[in-house]
Amino acid sequence: MLYNKFSHFSIESGTDEAGRGCLAGPVTAAAVILPENFENKILNDSKQLTEKAREQLRPFIEEQAISFAVTHLEPLVIDEINILNASIKAMQESILKLNPKPEYIIVDGNRFKPVLDIPHSCIVKGDAKFMSIAAASVLAKTYRDEYMNRIHEEFPMYNWKQNKGYPTQEHREAIRKYGITKYHRISYRLLPEQLKLEI
Repeated sequence: MLYNKFSHFSIESGTDEAGRGCLAGPVTAAAVILPENFENKILNDSKQLTEKAREQLRPFIEEQAISFAVTHLEPLVIDEINILNASIKAMQESILKLNPKPEYIIVDGNRFKPVLDIPHSCIVKGDAKFMSIAAASVLAKTYRDEYMNRIHEEFPMYNWKQNKGYPTQEHREAIRKYGITKYHRISYRLLPEQLKLEI
């Protein structure tokens, strides 16, 4: 069972990200403020839900939320500041877009940096404990998947529509065969040692 609130503040935002482990595409974060009486029996950590369930939840969350925001940070930024900092920055930027400004922030995971003067708590596996973080995880995942489906049309040989940029064997074989694109994260190990090209 997911809880509605963590703090005693009335305007509490949950935030989460998707795509940290991917070889290509953005890291995407969302922040959500839900009403205190929000209810949904399906909502859970996005990784525990089917794609169909996530797609059904997204418009429901957007309709019911007091406020929500989503941010994509591109591979260039990830390569420049590293994936942890990029994930935190994407969550911070999403929070800054919220209206009203949250009085408290709950973050999935164990690392975060303060936004303005808003107090926060990091909650390990928070997306399986609190409604607003779970909602943020669903929005981050669905918006990122949508983005990957879109760039799949540009580079279909990597099959991002299916693997969403994650390091599947098929994705790595395509990198070995076709090289990399502007959407790949060059700071990542894109190929295991045994697949490196001999030059």
